[in-house]
Amino acid sequence: MKTLFLVRHAKSSRDDPSLPDRERPLNDRGRQDAPAMGKRLSKRGVKPDLLVSSPALRALTTAQLIADEIGYQRKDIIVDERLYASSPDDLLAIICALDDKVDRAMLFGHNPEFSNLAHRLSSDVIDMPTCAVAEFRFDAKAWADVGEVGPAKVKLDAPKK
Repeated sequence: MKTLFLVRHAKSSRDDPSLPDRERPLNDRGRQDAPAMGKRLSKRGVKPDLLVSSPALRALTTAQLIADEIGYQRKDIIVDERLYASSPDDLLAIICALDDKVDRAMLFGHNPEFSNLAHRLSSDVIDMPTCAVAEFRFDAKAWADVGEVGPAKVKLDAPKK
Protein backbone atom coordinates (compact mmCIF):
# COMPACT_ATOMS: atom_id res chain seq x y z
CA MET A 1 0.00 0.00 0.00
CA LYS A 2 1.29 3.46 -0.97
CA THR A 3 -0.13 6.63 0.56
CA LEU A 4 0.32 9.99 -1.11
CA PHE A 5 -0.43 13.29 0.59
CA LEU A 6 -0.64 16.39 -1.58
CA VAL A 7 -0.51 19.56 0.53
CA ARG A 8 -1.19 22.95 -0.97
CA HIS A 9 0.80 25.67 0.79
CA ALA A 10 -1.00 27.73 3.42
CA LYS A 11 -2.30 31.25 2.72
CA SER A 12 0.52 33.53 1.62
CA SER A 13 1.06 37.25 1.83
CA ARG A 14 1.01 39.58 -1.14
CA ASP A 15 1.74 42.65 1.01
CA ASP A 16 5.12 43.33 -0.59
CA PRO A 17 4.74 43.47 -4.38
CA SER A 18 8.51 43.89 -4.75
CA LEU A 19 9.15 40.34 -3.47
CA PRO A 20 9.80 37.68 -6.09
CA ASP A 21 7.06 35.02 -6.15
CA ARG A 22 9.34 32.38 -4.58
CA GLU A 23 10.01 34.59 -1.57
CA ARG A 24 6.41 35.35 -0.61
CA PRO A 25 5.91 34.40 3.06
CA LEU A 26 2.82 33.02 4.78
CA ASN A 27 0.38 35.58 6.09
CA ASP A 28 -1.09 35.44 9.62
CA ARG A 29 -3.85 33.02 8.60
CA GLY A 30 -1.32 30.77 6.88
CA ARG A 31 0.87 30.71 9.99
CA GLN A 32 -2.19 29.60 11.99
CA ASP A 33 -3.63 27.12 9.48
CA ALA A 34 -0.47 25.11 8.83
CA PRO A 35 0.13 24.05 12.47
CA ALA A 36 -3.60 23.43 12.89
CA MET A 37 -3.61 21.08 9.89
CA GLY A 38 -0.47 19.43 11.27
CA LYS A 39 -2.26 18.81 14.57
CA ARG A 40 -5.21 17.24 12.71
CA LEU A 41 -2.85 14.96 10.82
CA SER A 42 -1.07 14.04 14.04
CA LYS A 43 -4.37 13.16 15.77
CA ARG A 44 -5.11 10.83 12.83
CA GLY A 45 -1.74 9.15 13.33
CA VAL A 46 -0.28 10.35 10.02
CA LYS A 47 3.44 9.53 9.91
CA PRO A 48 4.94 10.09 6.47
CA ASP A 49 8.24 8.45 5.57
CA LEU A 50 9.17 11.35 3.29
CA LEU A 51 8.35 15.06 3.04
CA VAL A 52 9.21 16.86 -0.20
CA SER A 53 8.62 20.58 -0.68
CA SER A 54 8.72 23.17 -3.40
CA PRO A 55 11.56 25.65 -2.80
CA ALA A 56 9.09 28.57 -2.57
CA LEU A 57 9.16 30.07 0.93
CA ARG A 58 5.40 29.70 1.45
CA ALA A 59 5.48 25.98 0.59
CA LEU A 60 8.61 25.23 2.59
CA THR A 61 7.30 27.11 5.64
CA THR A 62 4.03 25.14 5.40
CA ALA A 63 6.05 21.91 5.26
CA GLN A 64 8.12 22.92 8.28
CA LEU A 65 5.10 23.91 10.38
CA ILE A 66 3.28 20.67 9.57
CA ALA A 67 6.46 18.63 10.13
CA ASP A 68 6.76 20.12 13.64
CA GLU A 69 3.27 18.86 14.50
CA ILE A 70 3.63 15.34 13.07
CA GLY A 71 7.07 14.67 14.54
CA TYR A 72 9.06 14.87 11.30
CA GLN A 73 12.46 16.54 11.50
CA ARG A 74 12.68 19.79 9.55
CA LYS A 75 16.23 18.94 8.48
CA ASP A 76 14.90 15.82 6.72
CA ILE A 77 12.51 17.74 4.44
CA ILE A 78 13.71 17.44 0.86
CA VAL A 79 13.44 20.58 -1.26
CA ASP A 80 12.77 19.71 -4.89
CA GLU A 81 12.93 22.43 -7.52
CA ARG A 82 10.59 20.42 -9.74
CA LEU A 83 7.64 21.05 -7.38
CA TYR A 84 7.67 24.77 -8.22
CA ALA A 85 5.89 25.91 -11.39
CA SER A 86 5.43 22.37 -12.64
CA SER A 87 2.62 20.60 -14.45
CA PRO A 88 0.40 17.76 -13.24
CA ASP A 89 2.28 15.46 -15.64
CA ASP A 90 5.62 16.49 -14.13
CA LEU A 91 4.28 16.00 -10.60
CA LEU A 92 3.01 12.54 -11.46
CA ALA A 93 6.42 11.65 -12.93
CA ILE A 94 8.09 12.76 -9.67
CA ILE A 95 5.67 10.61 -7.66
CA CYS A 96 6.10 7.58 -9.93
CA ALA A 97 9.89 7.84 -9.50
CA LEU A 98 9.79 7.79 -5.67
CA ASP A 99 11.79 5.05 -3.97
CA ASP A 100 9.53 2.06 -3.37
CA LYS A 101 10.96 1.71 0.15
CA VAL A 102 8.88 4.80 0.94
CA ASP A 103 5.27 3.86 1.75
CA ARG A 104 3.92 7.30 2.77
CA ALA A 105 5.03 10.43 0.92
CA MET A 106 3.87 14.00 1.53
CA LEU A 107 4.44 16.65 -1.14
CA PHE A 108 4.05 20.41 -0.59
CA GLY A 109 3.35 22.68 -3.51
CA HIS A 110 1.07 24.98 -5.42
CA ASN A 111 -2.12 25.46 -7.35
CA PRO A 112 -3.35 24.99 -9.95
CA GLU A 113 -1.01 22.00 -10.38
CA PHE A 114 -1.88 20.28 -7.09
CA SER A 115 -5.66 20.62 -7.57
CA ASN A 116 -5.35 19.44 -11.16
CA LEU A 117 -3.29 16.40 -10.19
CA ALA A 118 -5.57 15.59 -7.25
CA HIS A 119 -8.60 15.72 -9.53
CA ARG A 120 -6.83 13.55 -12.08
CA LEU A 121 -6.10 10.95 -9.38
CA SER A 122 -9.69 11.09 -8.11
CA SER A 123 -12.71 12.94 -9.43
CA ASP A 124 -13.78 13.26 -5.77
CA VAL A 125 -11.29 16.13 -5.42
CA ILE A 126 -12.44 19.20 -7.32
CA ASP A 127 -10.32 21.92 -5.72
CA MET A 128 -7.70 22.24 -3.01
CA PRO A 129 -8.02 25.44 -0.98
CA THR A 130 -4.93 26.84 0.75
CA CYS A 131 -3.42 24.40 3.26
CA ALA A 132 -5.66 21.58 2.06
CA VAL A 133 -4.38 18.01 2.41
CA ALA A 134 -5.49 15.44 -0.16
CA GLU A 135 -4.73 11.86 0.89
CA PHE A 136 -4.71 9.03 -1.61
CA ARG A 137 -4.19 5.37 -0.66
CA PHE A 138 -3.25 3.03 -3.46
CA ASP A 139 -3.27 -0.76 -3.43
CA ALA A 140 0.14 -0.76 -5.07
CA LYS A 141 3.62 -2.02 -4.27
CA ALA A 142 5.38 0.48 -6.51
CA TRP A 143 4.98 4.23 -6.92
CA ALA A 144 5.16 3.71 -10.68
CA ASP A 145 1.69 2.14 -10.42
CA VAL A 146 0.12 5.34 -9.05
CA GLY A 147 -0.57 6.76 -12.48
CA GLU A 148 -2.05 3.47 -13.66
CA VAL A 149 -4.42 2.52 -10.83
CA GLY A 150 -7.05 4.59 -9.08
CA PRO A 151 -6.83 5.15 -5.35
CA ALA A 152 -8.55 2.69 -3.00
CA LYS A 153 -9.28 5.53 -0.57
CA VAL A 154 -9.39 9.32 -0.88
CA LYS A 155 -9.67 11.96 1.84
CA LEU A 156 -9.59 15.73 1.50
CA ASP A 157 -9.20 17.97 4.52
CA ALA A 158 -8.86 21.75 4.67
CA PRO A 159 -8.62 24.33 7.47
CA LYS A 160 -12.22 25.49 7.07
CA LYS A 161 -13.70 21.97 7.19
